[in-house]
Amino acid sequence: MTDLTLLLDRRLMRARKDAVPRQRRLYELLRKAILEGRLLAGSALPASRTLAQDLGLARNSVIHAYEQLAAEGYVQTSRQGTIVAALPSRPSPSMNDGPEEALANVALSARVQSFNRRRTAEQDLLPFMPGIPALDAFPIRAWRRLLQAAWSDPDPALLSYRPSLGEPELRQAIATYVRTARGVVCQADQVIVTGGTQDSLDLCAQALADPGQRVWIEHPGYGGARVAMQAAGLRVVPVPVDEQGLAPAAGLWRRQPPRLIYTTPSHQYPLGSVMPLARRLALIEQAKTVGAWILEDDYDSEFRHDGPPLAAMQGLVPQAPVIYLGTFSKSMFPALRLGFMVVPAALLDRLQGVLGDMVRRGQSAEQIALAAFINEGRFTQHLRKMRPLYAQRQSALRDALVRHWPWPGEVLGGACGLHLALTLPDDLPDLQAAEAALKKGLSPRPLSAYGMGGEPRNGLVIGYANTPAEQMDARVRQLVRAISAGLAR
Repeated sequence: MTDLTLLLDRRLMRARKDAVPRQRRLYELLRKAILEGRLLAGSALPASRTLAQDLGLARNSVIHAYEQLAAEGYVQTSRQGTIVAALPSRPSPSMNDGPEEALANVALSARVQSFNRRRTAEQDLLPFMPGIPALDAFPIRAWRRLLQAAWSDPDPALLSYRPSLGEPELRQAIATYVRTARGVVCQADQVIVTGGTQDSLDLCAQALADPGQRVWIEHPGYGGARVAMQAAGLRVVPVPVDEQGLAPAAGLWRRQPPRLIYTTPSHQYPLGSVMPLARRLALIEQAKTVGAWILEDDYDSEFRHDGPPLAAMQGLVPQAPVIYLGTFSKSMFPALRLGFMVVPAALLDRLQGVLGDMVRRGQSAEQIALAAFINEGRFTQHLRKMRPLYAQRQSALRDALVRHWPWPGEVLGGACGLHLALTLPDDLPDLQAAEAALKKGLSPRPLSAYGMGGEPRNGLVIGYANTPAEQMDARVRQLVRAISAGLAR
């Protein structure tokens, strides 16, 4: 009979009374001893009454621990008592092997090896973080009322998986809005509700291209697009961006014809350039020639500061091979996680047959509330309120940079959106500048982080939407001090 008092007694007595129950603690210690080989197969455990007396436990505690071990196959019970079962042989662990060493050979897939988003949700809320709207200005009470109204529907079907294309009332509301506000040519049945732009890109990459096919992506550009395309096994081709947006060299169409083209023509992310009409039309015609789909991400188009929003590329030419992507993360709030695609009618017929297998749509209450938010005019009202607010905050940022920024550089963008790009001299690496800022509670992004594989640009992407205008001067001075201190080290 195995004597367990030395193995168990002291460790059991160290367990706090308000911590794990004693019977659970006994089970865990016995299980660990069996797995580590300190209780060998064939060893007989003491009778429950004996072990209870030795450890000062209630007999029922020992019985429950033995029963749990037997149920999981660690011990076997017979007339001879409780016997440690024989487990499959395993390599003996080294005394020096910890969890890290034991899993040293585990690796992620090659497709995701280059993904490297290490920022936290808390850092995303710091001043100067790009892409974060003025969350404190959102009409939360009106939204809460609409959300509560949506949940008041007693239909239990709302708790099940929802239509893969989205709630019909939201699809209709989106179609009405983009037709009038963005010049998109569509009917409600061409709208597909998604979990945001990233979800839309994932669906497009998987449904419209096969592994190994090429996708053109703006360089510098949106890292989420690269992530979606690489995760789908596509070959990313970085295409330079100039002051008029995506600028493919003439020979690139012949040398590396794409299957997909990702672009942000209304407000290039992150440089802020706007693609003129002639280049948009040329891009559409070339895409038709090579059989490519254009993924038009209408990033930040709602917040144009120097005039009315530009019409979307999607509505410029009949039967254009353009899929229009929109999101409510910037116009409302990121946690909503709702976006949409507008697809050509011919493509919709084919997508309907596969979306049911690719997605299991939810968020029915949020979708219904969003439809009401749009239909009641609250969405348009909110945008009208935010445009002058963001214009004011951008102006305050520009003024503060003029007053306090000591390094040579150029401010890029600003026609619309929630951020500015600021170039830096070569002797001031943007990664070092951004790291120094983050240590002081500021969160601009390094421009080089937006590289898609070509020559990186050196600069900072500074979000202004989440910083009040009256704080901008102090924040820029704080940023300059942080970078200067970082350089001095």
